[in-house]
Amino acid sequence: MEQVLATRSVSITELKRSPSAVLEQAGSEPVAVLNHNRPAAYLLSPEVYASMLLHLNADLRAAIQEGIDSGPAIAAEDVLAELKARYAEPKRPAAKVRKRAA
Repeated sequence: MEQVLATRSVSITELKRSPSAVLEQAGSEPVAVLNHNRPAAYLLSPEVYASMLLHLNADLRAAIQEGIDSGPAIAAEDVLAELKARYAEPKRPAAKVRKRAA
């Protein structure tokens, strides 16, 4: 069974019946929307969603900066040439064509 990553959950049916009530009860907490007792989606308040994006963007910027700080990049052509040399299939000799005697 999949883990539900929210303290509150509702069924899709309940959400269809009264979406405003579900959103009101949720407040700033995430709500798991369940389909056959499995998480199908999560509802988030605009504030929580914005905060998540802000943290994700900060983490992404930090990862990019770490890559930049680690040294010069390798040219794509060099990487592709190395991969081709390492993983290329060996060339097979062409099959000889035999001529039939007339």
